[in-house]
Amino acid sequence: MNEPRIRHETPRDVDAVRAINVAAFADHPVSRQTEHLIVDALRADGALSVSLVAVVDDQPVGHIALSEAAVGEAADGWYVAGPVAVLPASQHQGIGSMLVVAGLEELRARRAGGCVLVGDPGFYRRFGFDTHPGLVYPGVPGEFVLGLSLGDEAPRGEIAVHDAFAIQPEKD
Repeated sequence: MNEPRIRHETPRDVDAVRAINVAAFADHPVSRQTEHLIVDALRADGALSVSLVAVVDDQPVGHIALSEAAVGEAADGWYVAGPVAVLPASQHQGIGSMLVVAGLEELRARRAGGCVLVGDPGFYRRFGFDTHPGLVYPGVPGEFVLGLSLGDEAPRGEIAVHDAFAIQPEKD
């Protein structure tokens, strides 16, 4: 296997990105299997601010989506990361970490205020994410609501994201 490389999503990646999100979350214990629908809806609404793919041997194997979010009183400059997905056969090889690092580099280049997410603190703390007093994502236990300031202000308040994150699972 060649080294993974990270690049921006292109129109020819759309189907692969969808398949990556479906496969990555198929057996995830807390997923509603809507991650692919979230990415599709963000893309359709022009709200997919950053969409990066990890490619190995010219095949997409991972994806990260970043979209604008409001955090408390800060309506501008904040982003939410997610979903982050890697094909099951390519997991545990550092690809997810590469995607997060590349996504944060994009946000720094945009002079973003910061990034928030809902995720595993054991994974995301290595990138500087942490829990913050008063940082809330409705319906999610506080230990899984993480933020990373890229500026002067710590993340504080309720996180508001695009309506795509409320999308319902597809019916069988």
